Amino acid sequence: MTPDALKAVCLGLNGAVETFPFNAETSVFKVDGKIFAISALDSGPLSVSLKCEPEIAVRLREMHQEITAGWHLNKRHWNTVHLDGSLPDGLVVEMVEDSYDLIVAKLPRARQLLLDWPGVRRPDER
Repeated sequence: MTPDALKAVCLGLNGAVETFPFNAETSVFKVDGKIFAISALDSGPLSVSLKCEPEIAVRLREMHQEITAGWHLNKRHWNTVHLDGSLPDGLVVEMVEDSYDLIVAKLPRARQLLLDWPGVRRPDER
């Protein structure tokens, strides 16, 4: 996955924005002010840190050497994914979407509806 492709995946999620709170080189992708992805897109080798369910995080680390405990993050809830071309792009996209979903799932229902998040049902969909 290229830096441009990673950025497009992150910004393709409803309500996602790119910010630079740490420095001009580190992209921090947020939804509703909460971080779901962190990457230094212009530096190599490319990697991205993503939020993950703790049990799944451990399993992914065991299955893929390119996935390690979150660097400078809570290692129970974050993985750092090294994008050297070994992992299928589809898996990376899925991990980005899962990270986003973990954040949006904790937002108030009204915010979830505004984001048109598939994880929330509208009153007329019962």
